[in-house]
Amino acid sequence: MHLFADSQSAVAIAFVVLRVAVATSFLVHGVQKWAMWKRQPSEQLPAPMLSILRFLSIVEPLGGLALISGFLTQWAAAGFIIIMLGAIQLKSLKLHKKFTGDGGWELDYLLLAVALSLVLLGGGRLALDSLL
Repeated sequence: MHLFADSQSAVAIAFVVLRVAVATSFLVHGVQKWAMWKRQPSEQLPAPMLSILRFLSIVEPLGGLALISGFLTQWAAAGFIIIMLGAIQLKSLKLHKKFTGDGGWELDYLLLAVALSLVLLGGGRLALDSLL
């Protein structure tokens, strides 16, 4: 017994689920970074890192909205790949976090993998990209 009458419907819905799941994560984390606009550089948060966080507070929500709508899906996902590579590098090399555990980078890796999949496969039939 199949849940969907045809596999094309299942694939289309699966792409929407993947896009929305990744988008939600980036939207939430990007909006949380809006507080960085009120912060001043400090020893704990040097000016270059603060600038990066402010930049991410703009591009993460925009990319999330792009993924939800399926507009420029592959470009938004490519941007998320860059962000996740940076997050993994920060956590593993500078903060010395392990793959799993408190503050680990396993979820960053998962988001990287899904973003890579969206770059390779596109946003699916139920994306604005399919109209372009």
